[in-house]
Amino acid sequence: MLEPLRGYVCLKKEVEEKTTKSGIILSDASKEKPGLARVIAVGEGKIVDGKVIDSKIKENDVVVYKKYAGTEFTYDDEDYLIVDSDDILAIVR
Repeated sequence: MLEPLRGYVCLKKEVEEKTTKSGIILSDASKEKPGLARVIAVGEGKIVDGKVIDSKIKENDVVVYKKYAGTEFTYDDEDYLIVDSDDILAIVR
């Protein structure tokens, strides 16, 4: 499994719905990506002034992240995104 280092978080983008409630099919080109993802793993925390600062972000949280944040990669045929914890804007509750 993946284990992010320090202040990084591993995300899996949420699957976008392809049709509207009324049944209209939307192409990927017509939609803006929402920036929603599920947290897969969290690093041990950032180091600030020599102290480890724990993150409020936990595994399985759904979060909103900055639009152009992170590095996308594929691991075991699954697509993931690694972002700095500062690039996560909110936790969806």
